[in-house]
Amino acid sequence: MEREKLLEIFKRRGRKIEDRPDLTPAAVLVPLFQKKEGTHILLTKRTEKVDQHKGQISFPGGAYNYEDLDCLTTALRETEEEIGLAMDAVEILGELDHTVTITQFKICPYVGLIPYPYPFQLSPFEVDRLIELPLEILLDPSKFKEGPFHLGGAHLSELLRRIPGGFHLGGHGPDFKKFRGSPDRTTLII
Repeated sequence: MEREKLLEIFKRRGRKIEDRPDLTPAAVLVPLFQKKEGTHILLTKRTEKVDQHKGQISFPGGAYNYEDLDCLTTALRETEEEIGLAMDAVEILGELDHTVTITQFKICPYVGLIPYPYPFQLSPFEVDRLIELPLEILLDPSKFKEGPFHLGGAHLSELLRRIPGGFHLGGHGPDFKKFRGSPDRTTLII
């Protein structure tokens, strides 16, 4: 997807803001980059060394620190710490809806264009590897299946779902109803 088209999308859309004082602010960067095959999203696979979210696939980011000017600064700082992407190398296109996690974090996701190729420097404690995901896959409804999904007898609780106007990250067992959907209807990318 071209830069101009992405900017137009962010100009037209509104966003849901969570402003509850009981939530811990955090922020992530949704890094987009261009390859000859099209637009890609850069994801990280977390190491087994971190305290939380061991081995999970995620966007770079983390909790707000009092030294940060705002959540955008948090997203950029955490991205630099995790993958070595300089803060000034990111062109921010816009902000997505805030998402509340079951652990009472308010996640502020920012979408930004990054240079590619780039000499990433992964934090050996936090990031095991980088994953390049073509955006085209997420925009293709045929790549999603609904149902309950189980792995080793356990319900898949972390998911990515297509919703009107975009995608939603989150959900966890019986608490999933707090967010969107139901615990028995999840979407899996195939």
